[in-house]
Amino acid sequence: MSVLTPLPVLVPLLGAALTLIAGRKPRTQRAVTLLALSSEVIVSGWQLYLADRDGISVLQVGDWETPIGITLVVDRLSAAMLVVSAIVMLSVMVYAAGQNIRDGDDKQPTSIFQPTYLVLSAGISLAFLAGDLFNLFVGFEILLGASFVLLTLGGTRDRIRAGVSYVMVSMVASLIFLCGIAFAYAATGTLNMAQLAQRMDAVPGGVRTAVCAVLLVAFGIKAAVFPLSNWLPDSYPTAPAPVTAVFAGLLTKVGVYAIIRTSTLLFPDGHFDRLLMVCGLLTMLLGIFGAIAQNDIKRLLSFTLVSHIGYMIFGIGLATREGLAGAIFYVAHHILVQTTLFLVVGLIERQAGSASLRRLGGLAAASPVLALLFLIPALNLGGIPPFSGFIGKLALLQAGAADGSVLAWVLVGGSALTSLLTLYAVARVWSKAFWRPRADAPEGHLAAAAPPTLVEDDTDVRYDERADPGRMPALMLAATAALVAVGLALTVFAGPLFGVADRAAADLRDRSVYIGAVLGGSS
Repeated sequence: MSVLTPLPVLVPLLGAALTLIAGRKPRTQRAVTLLALSSEVIVSGWQLYLADRDGISVLQVGDWETPIGITLVVDRLSAAMLVVSAIVMLSVMVYAAGQNIRDGDDKQPTSIFQPTYLVLSAGISLAFLAGDLFNLFVGFEILLGASFVLLTLGGTRDRIRAGVSYVMVSMVASLIFLCGIAFAYAATGTLNMAQLAQRMDAVPGGVRTAVCAVLLVAFGIKAAVFPLSNWLPDSYPTAPAPVTAVFAGLLTKVGVYAIIRTSTLLFPDGHFDRLLMVCGLLTMLLGIFGAIAQNDIKRLLSFTLVSHIGYMIFGIGLATREGLAGAIFYVAHHILVQTTLFLVVGLIERQAGSASLRRLGGLAAASPVLALLFLIPALNLGGIPPFSGFIGKLALLQAGAADGSVLAWVLVGGSALTSLLTLYAVARVWSKAFWRPRADAPEGHLAAAAPPTLVEDDTDVRYDERADPGRMPALMLAATAALVAVGLALTVFAGPLFGVADRAAADLRDRSVYIGAVLGGSS
């Protein structure tokens, strides 16, 4: 299996190089990108199967002795994250192929989107596979560079402003992370996470707490955990729909993954567990209150994204096998559902010319297929049984009840309230955008004049100049429907999939499994 370990990083990087070479051939670029991402899905799926069957696989890059060289680790958690991220990256790329994102002038096809997108995929994979803090940092920096390019595609004023804000916040988080790396190395003399786990126990309590706090702040910013989440709703909605979908679905979850990995492996003493639970509660409630106040669907979903990060932090803060299993399952669920909803919003923009609830109406009658594509993931996000959102939330609520503390019960109540308010928020979108007649919308007459950022195949025509604004490109529709189907599969196969999450949580609770696999006889 070690031969497969670096492929989720190497395959997209190779694809990025080939797409740069084929910069003047958009169809070749597209074919190479889809082939690379399809290969990544296959490789990641096989890695998950092997990790669940055989246990942890470790690769020392360049055959350097542990812990001197670069260590890549595939366990159940990282493999599961790789599979979900690969599926999302492929689906969104198919969607983008139908949309045919462009930048520059009207007649110049985008030559940088595909290679940047593949570099983003490589950075995500590296973050999940990294067995040391420095290469986790490298993965985050690859994400940062690629993210800025994707956020600012087209060079509009709003996108540049959002991109600069995003980069400034991310650079602050990276600087804090770099300080945490320096503190960890000064305290232990290593950055290999398995060796750090061994040596951190001998570090004085105050120093250990300081290192943990610095890393949690850095990862909390990247994961958009309250009070470090204000940057997100202003950064994501301005980007093209595929970019927003990937960012909303995946990038914050890389930060959540880093919190899970470091809190269970490096700092299992639980010193900040209660603080994490409080932050999780506030993230849930303030995020969903912000969502209810929005009239733009993209901003509304951005706030629900922040809100539902709180569920994951709730499970991490419990620090029990049940809580971690629920958090892992909920991460997978939320990546799929949140990405799907942002893709649907892209279709709404193309169908109606706007994402503002003040301008929308009658979409259910105009496009029943689009209505169905929204309704299923919206109900899933709201936690309606028997969808995977209900299963994940139920697991977290049961874990909170099993904890039995006052704070845990407060979180149980807050989680239930957040779920109800989420259902209210998506029901509001349904009633205004899909159910009511468009003539009843306060600004319904203005929607057709608002050109969305979407284009179809080899055209670049403003929305209000199109002869068929209601026609959805087949690839965009197919990609969205495929993600809806994957979300439903997460429900249908929830038993075995939750079993994988539970076994991953058991591995996290027994960190000797990870340490033994990485270090063997080394110390």
